[in-house]
Amino acid sequence: MKKNILSVVLLLLVATSFAQKNQRIAYIDMEYILQNIPEYIEAQNSLNAKVDKWKKKLDKEARNIEVLKTDLVNEKAILTKDLIEEREEDIKIKQESLRRLESLYFGPNGDMYNFRKQLIKPVQDQVYNSVQTIASRKKYDFVFDKSSDLVMLYSNKKHDISNLVVKMINIDQKKQAKKDKIAAKKELLKNGDLSEKQQQIAAKKAALKQKKLSEREERIKKIEEKRKARLKARAEKRKLLKEKRDALKKAQEEKKKQQEENK
Repeated sequence: MKKNILSVVLLLLVATSFAQKNQRIAYIDMEYILQNIPEYIEAQNSLNAKVDKWKKKLDKEARNIEVLKTDLVNEKAILTKDLIEEREEDIKIKQESLRRLESLYFGPNGDMYNFRKQLIKPVQDQVYNSVQTIASRKKYDFVFDKSSDLVMLYSNKKHDISNLVVKMINIDQKKQAKKDKIAAKKELLKNGDLSEKQQQIAAKKAALKQKKLSEREERIKKIEEKRKARLKARAEKRKLLKEKRDALKKAQEEKKKQQEENK
């Protein structure tokens, strides 16, 4: 109760601060985002399957211990003191073993914690990175998590960027999947592990690429030949014009010389 009251007070103080400083805010619904990421659902289902398996094993061991206890109570009257103590010790050992196994599965650093970290943390990191990117691009001062302990008394849907986060993660995952696919194909080509059909497709792509390259080189060659032809024609035209000017000038000089001689 005290925790909720403190959260409400904190939210009111933050809201007042936003109103005074005119800061940009947004919020996300982490639960909604994670439920719309297929990788997270797959990881969660895998984790749940592991947890169910561990619980069944623990329940089986616990039932076995209860059977031993019941048998001891029913047979205590006909057992010697040494046998009773021996069975009690056996039950005690099995109980301690069960507690250790439970701690191994569900303890602070147990298998469940490590498995969850291994499967789910990468997805949560993706969400965090996407939120950071969106906040930086749109210049948000604060981004809250609606599903966290901070109680939101009211939230305007226009400030919800959850769908934007999901969209960005999906785009990033598609890009990564495309990169992985290309890398896998390159690796197969490198190792020569392609099937006959894949080799045919790869050969066709290589031939098409080479054809396009040859056509491009041919186009460049023709363009260069045309350029050289234009330059040659221009040079010949300039040469012809020069010869004409020189001939005209010579004719004028001879005419002038003849006129002077006639005087």
